[in-house]
Formats: sequence, structure tokens, C-alpha cells
Amino acid sequence: MAPGFRPPPRRRLPRRFRLPRGFRLPRGLRVRLVVAFLLAAAFGALLTAGLTYHRGRAAILERTESTAVADLRAQLDSLAPELSFPPRAEDLRALTVQLDRAGGSRGWHATAAYRDGEPVSAAPEPPPVPSSLRAAVRHRHGAAYERIERGGRPWLVVGMPVAYADDGGRAGDRGELSGLTVYTSFPLDDDAADIDALVTAAQAGAVPALALAVVPALFAARSVLRPVRRLRSGAESIAGGELGTRLDAEGRDELADLTRSFNAMAATLEKDDAELRRMEAGARRFAADVAHELRTPLAAMAAVTEVLDEDAASGVLPADTADAVRLISEETRSLARLVEDLMEVSRFDAKAAPLDVVETDLRTLVTKTLHLRGWADDERVVADLPEPVPVRADPRRVDVVLANLIGNALRHGRPPVTVAARAEDGLAVVTVTDHGPGIPEDVLPHVFERFFKAEEARTRSQGSGLGLAIAHENALLHGGTLSAADTPGGGAVFTLALPRAATPQERR
Repeated sequence: MAPGFRPPPRRRLPRRFRLPRGFRLPRGLRVRLVVAFLLAAAFGALLTAGLTYHRGRAAILERTESTAVADLRAQLDSLAPELSFPPRAEDLRALTVQLDRAGGSRGWHATAAYRDGEPVSAAPEPPPVPSSLRAAVRHRHGAAYERIERGGRPWLVVGMPVAYADDGGRAGDRGELSGLTVYTSFPLDDDAADIDALVTAAQAGAVPALALAVVPALFAARSVLRPVRRLRSGAESIAGGELGTRLDAEGRDELADLTRSFNAMAATLEKDDAELRRMEAGARRFAADVAHELRTPLAAMAAVTEVLDEDAASGVLPADTADAVRLISEETRSLARLVEDLMEVSRFDAKAAPLDVVETDLRTLVTKTLHLRGWADDERVVADLPEPVPVRADPRRVDVVLANLIGNALRHGRPPVTVAARAEDGLAVVTVTDHGPGIPEDVLPHVFERFFKAEEARTRSQGSGLGLAIAHENALLHGGTLSAADTPGGGAVFTLALPRAATPQERR
């Protein structure tokens, strides 16, 4: 960022559009249904009000226009026969005076014009006659009218050509035209008031209609949401393990079909769950039985291989035989470890793994593991134990976890392997860190799975794939956690977190 640069100020909505802090618009299905129902009702009310307004306004204006044309024709029938043709300006002015007096409550203002002469009116400020109206009168050879705005008020201007009197002595806009045209204009204040009253009535009717629409909207939302709520409750029961949950399917609509589909799904899940549980129990029982049956012959084989190992070491056996004995002995020990691991896994599955918890120092457990495995004097292993870390744990099971983590770090990582213990956030934490290639990203989620090996070509002597799984189960048995991750500088780090015991100061 350049020196002196100031970011542009953030745009803020006007205060009237800002919602209160923490306010959230409701997004539930009930609200959506009610809003949709009200919008439909509002649209219907507005459409009805608009059509009513349009038709009412047209009827009011048509009535006024037809009445004005009829009144003007009646006045001309009585006044025009007295005119002499061609009329003089004084005659036209006298005609407009008489028409203004005959307007009565309508209060119109008359203007008369003979052929192409200037319009004549008795009013000081004669009302304007639109040129479009004059053209319409000439084109139609009959009465025409037009609405205009004058002084902010609506006005109606009526134009009517005067014909020569017929045999009955009546003049009007029929027969042979005399060339005389009369125009009258008057304000439409009464009509505007009637139209405004129509709008007010439409608005007054729309508001109660919307208020009344809330009631059926709530009932409709309730009838729709009731089966939805039952489905949600049933789904929560299924998720909680109650696979025997079934719902009553009422009616023949789509929601009833959905409920029946839910029941069919629940029945299938219950059947599949029972089958999977049966198969899982059989697999566990088979593994436990096999491991148990193998322990006795393996114990005898181990005893024999120990004697043979001594003979092979003393040179009693030929070289080829000694190599074969060592191979058999190594494989026997691997098989014995696998059987013990299977027995331990079967105990975890049966929830029968014993846990003998004591209060001790985590540093003591780490030091004991290093000494028992011969890593205390190993330059490849570094212990970082700066201060006491009280812990509640089973020493034997913690030893199994630490031995597995350190052994894996030495086999698959690069030294130095650092074992650190510390108290953190109310927990006793041990980390085992190596400087190897780390754990591939696609392998990391599976490192604690049973029989999982990151390298398919790894030989049997490199492990059965149960070590990390057993370590993870031991951590969970303590109420703790075991996690794996890559370090930023390269290498893997395994973190064991166990419940921390209270220090003497905390007990006080």
C-alpha cells in the first residue's frame, strides 16, 4: 500500500434501511406459506380494485360526457333557430351569454366560431379550445369532446357543429351544417371527487380483505406443516437410532405419499441395520474366537522357537537351518503380536477393556516407556519434559500408546523424534514429532482405521495395521483424544490429550 493512501469510505445504507443489530428475517416454511398466501390475496384484491376503478371511472366520465352533449344539443335546439346567417360577432357573443346562463349548476363557459373566424366568448378569459378538438369536430361533422388539464384541475371541452333548422325548427349536429360551431368547457371537480371516493372505497376494502386473508393463510400453513413436522420428528427419531419409528399416513395427497415413502425407508433401514449388526457381531465373534484358539498353539510354538533360537545362536545348527529357524521365530513372534492385537480389539468392541486409572505424572509415564523400550539412551529420541504434568490415566495403556507412536516415528519418519509433555487447557498433552516426509493428505483421514497401511507394498513384518487403531481406542477409553497432522517444517506430529489431574495447589 502506497504511503499516505487512504481506503475509500465504506458505503452505508441510509439509516431508515438499516436493520437492528441481531435482527434476522424469518425464513421458516410457515412464514413463507403465509406470505405467499397474503401476496396472492393482495394481488387479487389489487387486481379487483384496479378493474373496479377502471370501469367505475370510465362509467362516471362517459355519463358526464353524454349528459353534457345532450344538454348542449338541447340548448342549441332552442337558441340556434333564432340566429340569422351569417351571424355577426354580436350575435355569437349573445349566443354564448345565453348558453352560459343555461349552463346552470354545471357552470360551463361557451365559445362560438363561424367557419374559420375567431372564436367569440362572453367570458373575460375565454377557455381555450384545443386544436385537436376543433379538428375532430370538422372531421366527424358532429359532436366531439376532450378532457384537458387547466389550472391543475380536470376540464371537459365539448364541441358541436350547428346545422340548419329542420322542419320541426330544431338545430343540432345533424343535417346540413351551417358553419357555426359551439364549444363549452366546464370543470370535472364533481367527477374527480367521485373517482377519489371510488379509490378510497377500494383501498378501504383491500385492507380488511388482507387482514381476513391472514386467517385462512394460517390454517392452510398449519394443515400443510402438520405432516411436515411429523416427518421432521420421525427423521430425528431415525437419526437418534429409533429405527422402529413409523408415521400415520393420512389422506391421499403428496404429503401422505411422502409419509408412506418415509415408512418404507424406515423399514428398509431397520432391516439393513439388523442385518449389519448381525454380520458385525458374527465378524467380531469370529475374530475373537480365532485369536483365542490361536493363543495356545502359538505359545507352544514360541517356546519351541526360543530353544531353536538358542541353538541357532550357539552354532549347533547348520547355517541354512539357522536362517530358517530365525525366519520362523520372527514370523511366530509377529503372529503372536497380531493375535494379541486382535484380542485387544475384540475387548474394545465388546466394551470389556479394563481401565485402571491412577493419578501420576505424565513425565514418569513417558520416561518409563523410553527406558522399557531402550530409547532413553537412543540419540534418535529427544525427551522434552520441562515441568510436572499431573494426569489421570492407566499407565499400561498409556505405555501402549506411546510405544506405538514412537516406534512408528522411528520406522517411518526421520530422527530426531521429539516426545514432549505439557499441560494445556485443562488437559495433559503428549506430542510425538518426527522429521520425516509427513503423512500424505489422502492418507491422513485414515491413519487410525484398522488394518490400514499407507504403503500397499509394506511387508507383514512392518506391522499389522492395528497399532494406531488400538492407540486411538486407548485414548478414547480414557476420555481423551489422539490426532495426527503434518508439521509446517515437514514431518508428522501425533498428539495425545488425556484428562489432567488437579495439582496440590489446586486441591488447596
